[in-house]
Amino acid sequence: MAESAPPPFDPTAGDDHQRRRHGWRYAAGALLLALIVVGLWPAAVPVETATVRRGDLIVTVNEEGITQVRHRYVVSAPASGHLRRITLKPGAPVIAGETVLAVLEPTGGDILDRRSRAQAEARVRGAQSQVAQAEAQRQRAVAALDFARSEATRQRALAQQNLIAQQQLDRVLNQERIAAQEDRAATFAAQVAQHELEQARAVLDRGLSPAVDPAALLTLTSPVSGRVLRVLQESSRVVTSGMAILEVGDPTDLEVRVEVLSRDGVAIAPGARMWLDHWGGDTPLEARVRWVEPAAFTKVSALGVEEQRVNVLGDLITPVADRASLGDGYRIEARIERARLENVLIAPAGALFQRDDQWTTFVINGGTVEQREVQVGLTNGLETEVVSGLAADERVVVYPGDRIIHGTRVTPLVD
Repeated sequence: MAESAPPPFDPTAGDDHQRRRHGWRYAAGALLLALIVVGLWPAAVPVETATVRRGDLIVTVNEEGITQVRHRYVVSAPASGHLRRITLKPGAPVIAGETVLAVLEPTGGDILDRRSRAQAEARVRGAQSQVAQAEAQRQRAVAALDFARSEATRQRALAQQNLIAQQQLDRVLNQERIAAQEDRAATFAAQVAQHELEQARAVLDRGLSPAVDPAALLTLTSPVSGRVLRVLQESSRVVTSGMAILEVGDPTDLEVRVEVLSRDGVAIAPGARMWLDHWGGDTPLEARVRWVEPAAFTKVSALGVEEQRVNVLGDLITPVADRASLGDGYRIEARIERARLENVLIAPAGALFQRDDQWTTFVINGGTVEQREVQVGLTNGLETEVVSGLAADERVVVYPGDRIIHGTRVTPLVD
């Protein structure tokens, strides 16, 4: 059998083998280079994000304040004498005209002193005038309260028919509350004036008696109903005319006093809403601004900077049952409404920062961030009004760090 001829010699066969070997080397080198590039490529930075939205923005002034009894009365000695020991303690209930606060044994020298008697007669006449004035003011307050209540009734009926704006209704209701507080204050003033008249008459009647006996003792009764706030002179001692003995008032009738910077006080209007936080309860208390004092005062801050501040007084609206443990002189943190903006573009204040005197933010665009300049309006410290530069539903980076620049790849954290 004839043998087959061997294949012809191919001089390029070895070159193909060498090319295949070099091809695998090139592929392995490219893969290695790609792995190196991927390993050295900066990873996406995790960032906290928030969504720009439209809504209402309430701009507030945040300051610390204290509560105080609206109407407090300092009971003082109507004449010089020996004060018997006071057994009442702070918090003890008192009834107007019934509860005995203190007993004073007047000195005999005042009885025979003609000058003191003339002064006592003058005090009686002055007290009578005060009673007449207080009664006139009370009648005026009653009339104002009746008018405010009738006006509020009419405005409520119109509001139920959607014929007036809610802001107008709130203004009328606030006027009704102010009138009620003024009526209560006028009633309190009338009671105090009557008490002053009784004390002045007691001093004058004592001058007709040449001896000090139990009938000539000066018994000081409470001018108002409420509780004892402070006992200034507890022990038995000799007191002079006009010396303060104790304080009484109604601890449920509280107001709020907040010291704000004078530039912030200019923007606060009577009737503005207040929210009281960190007073000891679980929910904030609500109050209304009654008055912004017209005179400011200088106060040195904790950093040693002199500041011009002004007192803002507010009335508590929250029912007494929801703040029964709140007392006189308690610390609170107040948020006072300075302005209310409706349907504006709002962004978190932490997403905005200044760069080259221009407000800037980082907007998420795909997987990277875009640095964008914006114009801002009012802010309450947590949220800021955006005038231009952003659109609703855009996502911005909150509290960007030094690693975030224009074009940085980011990965949003879960909200």
